[in-house]
Amino acid sequence: MQVGIVGLGLMGGSLGLALQEVRQELGIKRILGCDSNPLHAQMALSLGLVEECVDLRALQDCAVVFLATPLDGIIQILQSFKPSLQTTIIEIGGAKEQIINAILPAIRPQVVATHPMCGTEFYGPKAALKGLYRHKIVIFVDCEKSAPEHVERAKEIFSAIGMQLVKMDAKSHDAHIAFVSHLPHAISYALANVVLSQKSPQTILSLAAGGFKDMSRLSKSSPVMWRSVFSQNTEQVLKAMDAFLEEMHGVRALLENQEWDALQKWMGRANKLQEFM
Repeated sequence: MQVGIVGLGLMGGSLGLALQEVRQELGIKRILGCDSNPLHAQMALSLGLVEECVDLRALQDCAVVFLATPLDGIIQILQSFKPSLQTTIIEIGGAKEQIINAILPAIRPQVVATHPMCGTEFYGPKAALKGLYRHKIVIFVDCEKSAPEHVERAKEIFSAIGMQLVKMDAKSHDAHIAFVSHLPHAISYALANVVLSQKSPQTILSLAAGGFKDMSRLSKSSPVMWRSVFSQNTEQVLKAMDAFLEEMHGVRALLENQEWDALQKWMGRANKLQEFM
């Protein structure tokens, strides 16, 4: 079978590398790519992420098409696809409700909504990594709305590249992911901007050690991609932010009132998080 990948950045490029490792197992004859940025398409070819770059129309005859663009692009692409019982469309966006609601009824059976829980702060074809997907979780969202044969094909592919499968409905997905992915990115962007807004950011940054670097790492992530994530999951991100701000107001009050025992207890409760990971 031929496999197509739309979007050849970190996720799509890494997927191309992963599929090459299991192509015999899955019977993949050719891995095609498509990217709206001609430079990205050229880089993906030179880096060996895919074997040929074609336009979107040419990918519609593939057995499987992965959509790995920013979320707004996923919606546009889904609305342009022609119905086909043979093609499995697997979108891998990081927020789900708006994407799923935008899928046209004519192609709904062939679309499998998934979210691989992996990535880095880097983006573009040069960010592609071998093994990015291996031993990570992939969430299948509202898969009962997809035709069983397309779900099974998606499961076979993700299992072959070493992923663990989890099922979830779209609303729960977006609520949970807001806490473990979207909120951390917002906090990291905010932390970076707080430092950059100070009078001597370079002096501050010259003193930065592991803590700041760990917390600010995500602020290097693609603004284009994260704009689409925040815009498509605004409600759940705001709820997560409200919960976070409530926690910050609470610790601020402890500091202002010099309640050191209570502060220590508050930090001790946070230590227990690692017991669940």
